[in-house]
Amino acid sequence: MEPLATALAVGLAVAGGGLGFAADRFATRWPEHDEEHPPGRSADWRTAACAVLGAAAFGALTVRFGTADPLAVVVLGAWFVALIVGLATDLDQRLLPNELTLPVIPVALLYALSGQNPLVGTEVVPALLGAVIIPAVLYLPSIPFGAGAFGLGDVKFLVGMGLMVGGERAVGGTLVGLFAAGVVLAVLLAARRIGRRTYVPFGPFLILGAFWAVLVR
Repeated sequence: MEPLATALAVGLAVAGGGLGFAADRFATRWPEHDEEHPPGRSADWRTAACAVLGAAAFGALTVRFGTADPLAVVVLGAWFVALIVGLATDLDQRLLPNELTLPVIPVALLYALSGQNPLVGTEVVPALLGAVIIPAVLYLPSIPFGAGAFGLGDVKFLVGMGLMVGGERAVGGTLVGLFAAGVVLAVLLAARRIGRRTYVPFGPFLILGAFWAVLVR
């Protein structure tokens, strides 16, 4: 890497770690909490997870795109901010707020249509199909299991992800997220940390898959 790119990667990694820590602290107050998730939680493993993932994601963003595509760094970096804050809110209170998922959809659509998105290129139709089919495939079979089996926040998130990373990468990122969820759930069940009826949010795993879709070639 060139010295400028190295310095930028280090700076973004430090900023990403700080963002992750701040996002976790912010998530203990916003959005408005209910009785099941009281506000004011102390720093814990979720704080560390947000900080570590934030540092890794933002540091890798420059490594992935270098300084040759500053627009990609800016647009995807802004999306990464929403992802880290969403990770924090979902870990804290099992919620992906509309304020974090809905604005991504028109921005990602315009970015794809502009032809400037290096992850989509000219493959706009597959991106549109991924934005529709992937959330439908995951959400529709969950309906018989009742509200919350697969959250609407996850659906909106997947629409934005499909438009932002393209159809093929969206499929890959979703599979990575589901695989990670399966591994973690199996470990927690084996350790008896959760039961078969325990609700575990899928948002953090899908967010991990989104980072994979952007950062892994």
